[in-house]
Amino acid sequence: MFHNSTYHIKKDDKVKILVGKDRGKIGKVLKVINKKESALVEKINIVKRHSKPVAKDRQGEIVEVEAPIHLSNIMLMCNKCMKSSRVKMSRLEDGKKKRVCKKCNEIIDN
Repeated sequence: MFHNSTYHIKKDDKVKILVGKDRGKIGKVLKVINKKESALVEKINIVKRHSKPVAKDRQGEIVEVEAPIHLSNIMLMCNKCMKSSRVKMSRLEDGKKKRVCKKCNEIIDN
């Protein structure tokens, strides 16, 4: 189930949705789920969940929540060129690895 593939998407990244009902939308990553190779994106892939009444005084309700999206279906947005782009890893002079936009060669990490 868990493949040892590396996706270069982290929490608080801005991503573009590539497939599905929300194709073309841009959102912020709330959480990355490594075991499922998926991510929760803010206000994207909204589904309805039904909750049962817990107590006599509280009714059941329908709640809208974000469902996970597979990491292969989202692409990282570059902050400089504002385009969705592939990412390459680059090692800086101090030895740290950073993500770099392949379109404009700008460092994506803060």
